Amino acid sequence: MSTMQELTEFPRIETERLILSQLEEKDTPFIIELLQHRIFSDLTSNIPYPYTEDDAKFWLKMSKETFEEKSGYTFGIRNKEGHLIGAIGLHDREDDKAELGYWMGIPYWNKGYVTEAAKAIVDFGFKELKLNKIFATHFPHNPASGKIMQKIGMEKEALLKEHVKKDDEYFDLVMYSIFKD
Repeated sequence: MSTMQELTEFPRIETERLILSQLEEKDTPFIIELLQHRIFSDLTSNIPYPYTEDDAKFWLKMSKETFEEKSGYTFGIRNKEGHLIGAIGLHDREDDKAELGYWMGIPYWNKGYVTEAAKAIVDFGFKELKLNKIFATHFPHNPASGKIMQKIGMEKEALLKEHVKKDDEYFDLVMYSIFKD
């Protein structure tokens, strides 16, 4: 079913300032703490507010399952001390393409961490997973996310009209993409 390359062990990627590694159960309290702000729900289509322990446990379970099924990789973004500061993932959308998604704890905003992590993950997607296309979407009211997409070499591909429904409201999504060559 899935087209992603088989990696038996979850990868660990080091960048200049970050460690990207598998999420673990011990990350649960940090995930809850970092996502405890309404802005994450306002700026994403899939992070609820308030964010509960059940939400974190469900997300960790999903992250583990997608890796086992080879349909996705969700990395914890950690500083060099190993402290969780955010997360980033690539999820298989078949036909050798995957969707990039990310969030970063508010204290770590505007430091270039997501851009640094995203560059490494895009590289991983093309080199290790042999993807042809990586895409990402953001709400029009979250232009900062679009700036990250541009910084990692993505180009705006489409405006998806009323593409997601959240709290009984329909939202447009801006879609960016990058190709292996």
